[in-house]
Amino acid sequence: MKPSTRRTFVLAAGSALASSRIWGANDRMPVAVVGLGGRGRAHMGEWAAIPGAEVVAVCDVNQAALERGQAMIAKAYDGKSPKGYADMREVFDDKNVSAVSMPLPNHWHALATILACQAGKDVYIEKPACHNIWEGRKMVEAARKYNRMVQIGSQSRSMPHKMKAMQLLKDGVIGKLYGAKGLCFKGRESIGRVPDEPVPAGVDWDKFLGPAQMKPFSKTKFAYNWHWFWDTGNGDIGNQGVHEMDIARWGLGVGLPGKVTSTGGRYLWNDDGETPNTQWARMDYGDKELIFEVRNITYINEGQMGMTEVNVVGDEFFGSDGALTVDGRGFQVYKGQKREKVMDEKSTTRGSDTKDHMNNFLAACRSRKYRDLNAEVEIGVQSADLCHLANIAYRTGRTLKFDAASEKFLGDSEADRLTSRVYRKGYVIPEKV
Repeated sequence: MKPSTRRTFVLAAGSALASSRIWGANDRMPVAVVGLGGRGRAHMGEWAAIPGAEVVAVCDVNQAALERGQAMIAKAYDGKSPKGYADMREVFDDKNVSAVSMPLPNHWHALATILACQAGKDVYIEKPACHNIWEGRKMVEAARKYNRMVQIGSQSRSMPHKMKAMQLLKDGVIGKLYGAKGLCFKGRESIGRVPDEPVPAGVDWDKFLGPAQMKPFSKTKFAYNWHWFWDTGNGDIGNQGVHEMDIARWGLGVGLPGKVTSTGGRYLWNDDGETPNTQWARMDYGDKELIFEVRNITYINEGQMGMTEVNVVGDEFFGSDGALTVDGRGFQVYKGQKREKVMDEKSTTRGSDTKDHMNNFLAACRSRKYRDLNAEVEIGVQSADLCHLANIAYRTGRTLKFDAASEKFLGDSEADRLTSRVYRKGYVIPEKV
């Protein structure tokens, strides 16, 4: 797109609140899906199956994905095709759209959310809430300032068996808690080395990069593999791992730690990726600790969640009287040093694990009470921040002391620089949202 014709992203207070209407329990809320890749297709399918919503628009910077998305929704709605947009700003300007569902790359989460809030849209944004610590705070400020409902896609917060497990921990089922361990043992393959190439026809590479710095196009930087580059992703701790990090923080009842350590590396794979495929992190809360481990190559799970699983993702909690383990299949409670199993509850969720979370979002959009959201933006930002803290400790190679009130590291300017980023002109998040 020529610079002379490209609109600039403007973040100005006082944008029209186009979605001020109060929606009744029987109204179908008009939703737009922005970002139509793999997770975007899941979002379209989920919304199309929810009676309380109607997908009226779809948006993607990839023309082929946009056309597939329109066709998918048309099929779901007996031929009624949604509006198609290549620029999310046009979605936010659409007065027929009340809420936006945005399974975007991580580096777009904050700016897209802030722009949507300023335009009067309620927001369902995928995890992790933000790409860095500073912009997460701006998301919270925007949600509060414009009175928007902002739900983070941490669907575990709406899964009945996980909600019950967290309540049991709060009620003291294993006594006084002193620790939690999150596991992201997810087998992945090397992304190899792929040369840069011309941008494919129909792809707006400028808009895809957005707040990230301009760089040449390659297949490894596009589609799913953007997760493994610091400019656009946060590694697997901020991809799959943020779900388990969120549960660990939820169960322990903690916010941000005073000290963080992280080690690891990108072992064996000689490829284009930058983020670690093996990572260990420890958050120190003084009287509690939160440990997190990522393994993408090979592993043996020493815990209770099954040593023969191809992928082991879940959490273990440790207390004065026993332990509790929880994953997508259910939760178990063990008592005493002999770890006698005293409770084994299976998940009652069948099919989608996202539907209940989206319905919770719709309910809050109707009530206009952000505390009705199970994964309200401030909850999601704090959990994402734990992943960011771990990555900053990993990248600096040292244990860091952190002041949660100021969201600054103590005596470490290098670490502080990594709490934000250099934003590209035209895609800057300002101090005042």
